[in-house]
Amino acid sequence: MIVHASEPVTLIGGGAVGCDDLAAARALAPRVVAADSGAEAALAQGVTPEAVFGDLDSLAPAARARIPAAQVHEIPEQDTTDFDKALRHIEAPLVIGVGFCGARFDHQLAACNALVRRPGRRCLLLGPRDVTFLAPPSLSLTLEPGCPVSLFPMGAVEGRSEGLHWPIDGLTFTPDGQIGTSNRATGPVDLTLTAPKMLMMLPRAHLRTATAALLATPARW
Repeated sequence: MIVHASEPVTLIGGGAVGCDDLAAARALAPRVVAADSGAEAALAQGVTPEAVFGDLDSLAPAARARIPAAQVHEIPEQDTTDFDKALRHIEAPLVIGVGFCGARFDHQLAACNALVRRPGRRCLLLGPRDVTFLAPPSLSLTLEPGCPVSLFPMGAVEGRSEGLHWPIDGLTFTPDGQIGTSNRATGPVDLTLTAPKMLMMLPRAHLRTATAALLATPARW
């Protein structure tokens, strides 16, 4: 690991990053790291990332020159994305990613792939309308009745639920079969899952709720 933190870390990607995105993330995860050109978004908002990871093919030379050389970590291999490169070098209770959703759909899919490939790196992606994260083995969320809850499997997975309008008990989820989008809470939600394959999506307004629930969950894959 290159970045070690005892508190959550904000990771900025090269997609669209609004001022409110970075502010919302930093309110919960004050330390800032960037993936490649995400460093430019950080600098534009007056923040110098403590580390930059990636193949650095999209980081402008002028922006790179503003960051101390010891904080720039070039990883030239092309088998993984810059998001994956950054995520695997961060050790923190939680990473909040901004700038990875809402721009190119293929990049967003690649970010979801990295969440599943790195189940030991607890990470939440903040998008324009949603927050997305890999569900841990068990999770308890304080949600109001009617709150949208979507579950999307990235592989075969089963589970049990309390507090969902459509319970997931007895179902086998697969990407090309049963999915769990457009469910909703009837109140507080409790989930247990059998494998690190289920992505969970909540409305963006529940960023703080999701962050608190993930940090309060001791079980990791």
